[in-house]
Formats: sequence, structure tokens, C-alpha cells
Amino acid sequence: MPEVIAVYSPGGEVVGAAPRDEVYARSLWHASAGVILRSGDGTRVYVHRRADTKQVMAGLWDCVAGGVVDPGETPLQTALRELREELGVSGVELEFLHSLAWESGPGEGLGGPEGLRCHLFGYQAFWDGEVSHQPSEVAEGRWMSHAELAALLPGPFAPDSRILAEHFLTTS
Repeated sequence: MPEVIAVYSPGGEVVGAAPRDEVYARSLWHASAGVILRSGDGTRVYVHRRADTKQVMAGLWDCVAGGVVDPGETPLQTALRELREELGVSGVELEFLHSLAWESGPGEGLGGPEGLRCHLFGYQAFWDGEVSHQPSEVAEGRWMSHAELAALLPGPFAPDSRILAEHFLTTS
């Protein structure tokens, strides 16, 4: 059975739902939410490499535990779910950081002929406990300083998370 995700308008309102493959193939607007996981003292960020089997952005580095918003789910609920699923972290409070509409653009190898179109919702959480990867989502990961994260951004990094990371680094 195909995974169904929430479909959004260009302005950011939920307008329906569709199978994920259709959303990507037709470049429909959708939403994703994720969490930048910071150490308790705020000096480090958890950075991970996406599993090579991911449908989009496979094998790229990332600093956001996140995913698409499901039908009937709020971005906050998505962020909490994804943090728990991808990194095994739960029972933390999330602080809203930033939201924006993002388009990958045509020809970038993401989504359909017009690229991916996504409303991004970014949060942060502070955590000093154990991080436990879900192997289907995360290939490897480690804590990095803000400077190490900034140095990694120009390389093979998930482009949507790069935008949230750049905002985070300039405002934290």
C-alpha cells in the first residue's frame, strides 16, 4: 500500500493528501518538519548521513531529523515523531526555529520535472542522552561543533536541511 502524505497549497494550507510517489512525480507542494538536535549546553549539533536506500537525498549529510507531514498531522507532531524514529530521542521539548517555502528547482534530480516543492518547518531540541539510529533512515552520525557543521554544509549535504542549518547558524 503506498504511503500517503499531506498535500499543501503554495501558500501553506493543507488541501488534501496523495501518495508520496505522486507528490514527488507531479512536484506537488507538501510539508516536512524536522529537528536540529543540540547538546544540552548548545555547543554541538548531531549530524548524520542519510541511509543510501532513502527515496530522496540518499547518502547525503544532514543535521535535521525529519520527514514529510502525514495527513491529519501537524508539523510539530511530525517533528516529534521523526526525532523519535530516526534518532531514538523522545520526551524533549521542541522549540520552533523557522519555516519557509522551498523549491529544489527543475533539473536538480529531486522530484518531478519542476523539482521538489516543500514547506519546511524547523525546530530544535536539547539532549545529552543516547542517540540510537534507525538503520533504514541513518547510516552514521556524530556530534559536531557549529564550526564543523558550517564546514560540512558546502559538501554533499541535503539541500533543504542546508537552508535550515544556515538559518540556525546565523541566528544561534
